[in-house]
Amino acid sequence: MPDFTNQDVAYIDNQTTKVQVNNRKRYLIAKRIIDIIGALCGLIILSLLFLVIGILIKLEDPKGKVFFFQKRVGLNGKEFRMYKFRSMVSNAEEKLQELLKYNEVSGAMFKMKDDPRITKVGKFIRKTSIDELPQLFNVLRGDMSLVGPRPPLPREVAEYTTYDKQRLMVAPGCTGLWQATARNSVGFKEMVELDLEYIQKRSFSFDLKIIIKTVLILFGSKDAY
Repeated sequence: MPDFTNQDVAYIDNQTTKVQVNNRKRYLIAKRIIDIIGALCGLIILSLLFLVIGILIKLEDPKGKVFFFQKRVGLNGKEFRMYKFRSMVSNAEEKLQELLKYNEVSGAMFKMKDDPRITKVGKFIRKTSIDELPQLFNVLRGDMSLVGPRPPLPREVAEYTTYDKQRLMVAPGCTGLWQATARNSVGFKEMVELDLEYIQKRSFSFDLKIIIKTVLILFGSKDAY
């Protein structure tokens, strides 16, 4: 992937599309400041919740770790370690191959509503999206933003077409247009379209709108799994 960091407006072309990206310096600076302030405030406010969830995870599975580290692909295809609360059994990755045939979404992504690898605590923190909160550390590190496309796995990116790779033109986010609207009710192609819509429309007001909508649906989202 080419580096668009120093461009005011970036483009990627293929036979069917041209996606314009808002990379204006003023917007990017404001976005980074909001990311840092938002992540710091979130970690401070949620510190007690982090402690409670950590204890519950260890009580259910003392041998497993509280946090789950997973390699993800970010801006311009750069890989990073994404943090989450562990919601699955310790050997979840080893069991994945035998479950791929039960994938419930199309395209380069795996989702299974009744995934047997998910623990009891895991079901709750996934339902409420609490498992995603440690990604605030990634925001502070600069790996992610508060708002952006979902960070994909390397194995997912390996199946991407040139069109799909346009998702990597901006930093991935803790939430985004897809997460705040359709969530798991749509397939991979629809997710890509929503992400590209965000990439073309992203602005301070649009980011704020997505953050507010995400907060409103954070607890009790019926599509979270």
